Amino acid sequence: MAIDFSVNDGVAIVRLNRPEALNAIDYPMRTRLQGVWRRIGNSPEIRAVIVTGAGDRAFSSGADLRQTPPPSTSFAAQTFRGEGAEPETGSLTLGMDFDTPVICAFNGLAYGGGLEIGLACDIRIAADTARFALPEVTLGSMPGSGGTQRLPRLVGSANAMWMLLTGESIDASTALRIGLVSHVVAPGELVATATGIARRIADAAPLAVRAIKQAARDGMEMPLPVALTHERHIWGLLRDTDDRKEGRAAFAEKRAPVFRAR
Repeated sequence: MAIDFSVNDGVAIVRLNRPEALNAIDYPMRTRLQGVWRRIGNSPEIRAVIVTGAGDRAFSSGADLRQTPPPSTSFAAQTFRGEGAEPETGSLTLGMDFDTPVICAFNGLAYGGGLEIGLACDIRIAADTARFALPEVTLGSMPGSGGTQRLPRLVGSANAMWMLLTGESIDASTALRIGLVSHVVAPGELVATATGIARRIADAAPLAVRAIKQAARDGMEMPLPVALTHERHIWGLLRDTDDRKEGRAAFAEKRAPVFRAR
């Protein structure tokens, strides 16, 4: 189905699998991807997610421009009247607002919607062969799956506006320098690096992991005093959990903790 999905011991892998088309995303893939996000959000047994692409050339070149026919109804009608809703009305990241951590492993170029998927993830790592761009402006369009909103929050206004308004691409070392990714590794090390990060997250206390992601995500939209109060309230919810007691007991007893998400 061009999107591979598997779960192994609490770690899910989502792989864009159209390497012959640089993992470009057509309408069936978009619909499938949105369904995968919903499934992850409804599966508390999934503790970490890795998103990557098949092959060694591309994570994703974005929307498949050769297979995006004009919609049969206007966007206004689809949005406000629900007429003939088509996949284009929902972004590639629709459904990613869950508390499960997501690691994006950029195995090659990430353009347009491909980069936007990565921007919606929590941790981004890249092969040293990866390149990144939001070229929609050169095609008479604009990023529509969060690119104009998430990129400035991640890399700052100056770097983001240059990329958005010129459509120019950057390489992996530049992405590391400006904070778009946190690790750059050799292509052969990418999957192992992503898996190691995912495994470390999956082995941590599940409630604490979700609480941390929620606090960090929500706090970015709040003034600092409000965010600090929000953080304290979430900390209070964790204070009396069995997992927190287990973590402290395991530390005192110098053993590995056994967390049960309660």
